[in-house]
Amino acid sequence: MKITLLTAAAFLVLTPTAFAASETFTADLKSASEVPANTSKGSGMLTATYDTASKKLTYTATYKDLTGPATMAHFHGPADAKTNAPPVVPVKDMTPGTLKGEATLTDAQAADLEAGKWYFNIHTAANKGGEIRGQVMKK
Repeated sequence: MKITLLTAAAFLVLTPTAFAASETFTADLKSASEVPANTSKGSGMLTATYDTASKKLTYTATYKDLTGPATMAHFHGPADAKTNAPPVVPVKDMTPGTLKGEATLTDAQAADLEAGKWYFNIHTAANKGGEIRGQVMKK
């Protein structure tokens, strides 16, 4: 009995909690990726981490050279790189130059994210439909 309990205890100590995985996603944000494309000189980069156990998506997007202040930003989906889709996760804090946040995803949202069916875009007054955009892809 002692051997069995020691073996079980060792197994539990060496086993990752709930087999959680952390996945990294990125998106290169540019005006040419908007649908339709625009001529903005703006650019940016999104980096996101998705924890499969807690279903929490944590992200940071940096941007520069937009035609004016960012008015909104969202994750959109499901869509490929040439299709528009509705917002699925809005950015709540519109800090100039850097956007940070987190959201807990549904199973359907997580499946679309992992399948590369989300994009991220940043909107301005001059480009209400989106000024810079990038497809969110697993790294």
